[in-house]
Amino acid sequence: MIMKQIYYIIVLTLLCVNTAFAQTTGKISGKVVDATTNAAVDFASIGLIDRESGQAVKTAQSDGSGNFILSNLPLGSYRLKISYVGYQPFSRDSIMLTPENPEVNLGQVTIVQSKSNVLKQVTVQGQRSNMQLGVDRKVFSVDQSLVSEGGSATDLLANVPTVSVDIDGNVNLRGSGGVRVLIDGKPSAIGGGDISTVLQSLPASSIETIELITNPSSKYDAEGQTGIINIVLKKNKKVGINGALALSAGTQENYNANTNLSYRDGNVNLYGNYGFRYGTRNGGGFNNTSFINSGQTFNNSKGTRNNIGNNAKVGADFYINSKTTLGASANFNLRDSKDNEDINYIYQNYILSRNGTSLRRSEEEGEDKGYDLSLDFSRKFKKQGHDLIANFSFGQSAEDEDSFFNQNFFNAQGFQKDTVDRRITNNTEARTNYNIQLDYTIPFTSKQKFESGYRTSIGLGEDGQNSQRYNLPSASFEKDYSLTNDFVSEDIVHAFYVNYQNQLTEGFGFQTGLRAEQAYLNTEYIGTDIATLAQTSSKGKLDYFRVYPSVFFTQKFKGDNQLQLSYTRRVNRPRGWQVNPFLDVTDPNNQRMGNPNLRPEDIHSLEFSYMKSWNAITFTSTLFTRQVNDVVQNYRSTLNGDTTLSRFINISKTQASGLELISRADIAKGFNITANVNLFYNKFFGNEQYGLNSNEGYNWNSNLSSSFQLPFNLSGQLNMNYMGPRITAQGRGKEMFGLDAALKLDMMKRKASLSFNMRDVFNTRRWGMITETERFVSEFQRRMQGRQATLTFSYRFGQSDLPQRNRRNEREPQNQPMDEPQF
Repeated sequence: MIMKQIYYIIVLTLLCVNTAFAQTTGKISGKVVDATTNAAVDFASIGLIDRESGQAVKTAQSDGSGNFILSNLPLGSYRLKISYVGYQPFSRDSIMLTPENPEVNLGQVTIVQSKSNVLKQVTVQGQRSNMQLGVDRKVFSVDQSLVSEGGSATDLLANVPTVSVDIDGNVNLRGSGGVRVLIDGKPSAIGGGDISTVLQSLPASSIETIELITNPSSKYDAEGQTGIINIVLKKNKKVGINGALALSAGTQENYNANTNLSYRDGNVNLYGNYGFRYGTRNGGGFNNTSFINSGQTFNNSKGTRNNIGNNAKVGADFYINSKTTLGASANFNLRDSKDNEDINYIYQNYILSRNGTSLRRSEEEGEDKGYDLSLDFSRKFKKQGHDLIANFSFGQSAEDEDSFFNQNFFNAQGFQKDTVDRRITNNTEARTNYNIQLDYTIPFTSKQKFESGYRTSIGLGEDGQNSQRYNLPSASFEKDYSLTNDFVSEDIVHAFYVNYQNQLTEGFGFQTGLRAEQAYLNTEYIGTDIATLAQTSSKGKLDYFRVYPSVFFTQKFKGDNQLQLSYTRRVNRPRGWQVNPFLDVTDPNNQRMGNPNLRPEDIHSLEFSYMKSWNAITFTSTLFTRQVNDVVQNYRSTLNGDTTLSRFINISKTQASGLELISRADIAKGFNITANVNLFYNKFFGNEQYGLNSNEGYNWNSNLSSSFQLPFNLSGQLNMNYMGPRITAQGRGKEMFGLDAALKLDMMKRKASLSFNMRDVFNTRRWGMITETERFVSEFQRRMQGRQATLTFSYRFGQSDLPQRNRRNEREPQNQPMDEPQF
């Protein structure tokens, strides 16, 4: 308890004292142009050197119009250096920033083309920030997350501010589910479209960055209740031959290996990476249910989940000319899983014949394989910012899982009953995804831009379940037709969007857009009539057209102050196990099934954001409100006197309003702290059809991370997160707290490193929920994994110091970071 109180004080203090560190700063700006043609030079490298210390202070690149701005600069004397492939280095000395003149505009800075093909570039080295904060997005750099080394993508996301992951690997953003998770900017067929499966088998070391966009514009997929999380896989862009190798070993039998290799010259970029993960999760918990006017069922469980994952990515970018790039890439994933679980039940206060105990043993073995293929094309036209980008991707996956369970029953005196529940089940799953996308951008002027695009997404699914139950009198297994069925789904979305952006004044601009989507969800459930053994079929169809508007207003002030007001309409489409009606009897007293008749959620989001930067501090705050109509919630009801059924339903709506605060402070050289607090009020409106009353209350969660440099090439990192009690449609969730810590030693002139981390240091991370209805009260709690320690060795090699090729030829395919309104 004392640790939590100290943690709260640190977080709130950091968020409140940022203004105390504010100091007078300056700014240097200008425009880089060709000395002969006077044409703007885009993507030129800008380096600013402190004249007294000779140290690099800040680096930047000129934008598409040749402009550059270096802000948040301490007052003093500087030397500016500019370099660009094919041009002679430029240097300007004695640039003074004073209290009387804190801002210097250099105007047009002319650089002269070089007669030599070799350019000696200015090299400015420094550690990249682990979190890049923006008024509309956050970008998390994975290679700076020491506490996640040797872990999975799930472990990595759990350490990202505003993100949480539940016991089943489902991702939540700002305390709410329904977040859209993309890989390289696109949905993935790997893992059967179940993103939690993909994340648990994907090594964290194969990820470059994670991008969080809470209110995306109409340019992007409208799906996702709380926004988009884009996971960008590694793709080396350095010239020459470059590569890296990482090996990890951890307690509880967890092992990782990852390697990547790339080659790049003036015409082609070839890259590939491979990751292997052997992961073991030892979990356990309890699930206790008390039925009104009946008995109680208590269970305690303990189990192990073993996952062996192989993930590979290969690709090539061909620079056909200075304006045209063609890219092709492929992701492959092979996964084997082996799970086992023991559940001990106690039944009491039922009728005498029902009281007693039981022991259930379940085992599952599965094999999952999948791939995604992607073809990208980009074309730059003569006018700066005028371009066309196209993508076609195709993916398939298949999963085959066999499960066996056996449950023996004992009476109150401990003698075994003559009943047994023994079952063998085979589940199959197949997915096919198609994605066609076209994006076109044309600038009308330097301040006005128009964007339009089209996208078609097609998802085809086939699921099968074949169950056999043991017949005690005949001592043989017989087909259980009630749990033998097939489910076929067809998910199609056609979308068209337009966006218009205009910067009306130097500081004020707006963007408005519309996205129109025609969506279809066709399903068919094929089962068997138990009485006649005749095949039955039940078809479902969802056909709807919606328009999703988005509006952004941005105001920039002097001193790096920025405001943004935005509104978007979004959708959250039920998919996967939410709509699959197969009955899951893994826990026979707490059964689950999907609902193919779910309607999509309709989401309206309004955000008002403020961002302020000082020399040592970045602070962002966001007021947000969100209403979700036809909200999808997990609903538990009773099947009989001792069994509950969980399934998804549409309740009327929810409303959530809150405040998000994020601050990063560079306390001293080599020491920084990033803190995040998310406070919100959530209300679930009732539903008479299901006997649900309204439920409302306050929720909050927070994250505190710190990175620091130590002597002898050592560095460290701490990460603490807390999730407060939260309300649900039928109850409330329990609080959760955890701490991760890591140390890293750099060796061999920083080409190699050895790191040690420990996740869940205090062994406190447990996921729990309390459900209260008119017929029963239930409480469950499960441990995710428990304390785990990992040792990782990393080695990097290559020619990263070679000059980069002309950046005019660069156009990365669709796994680039996702752009948002820039004014």
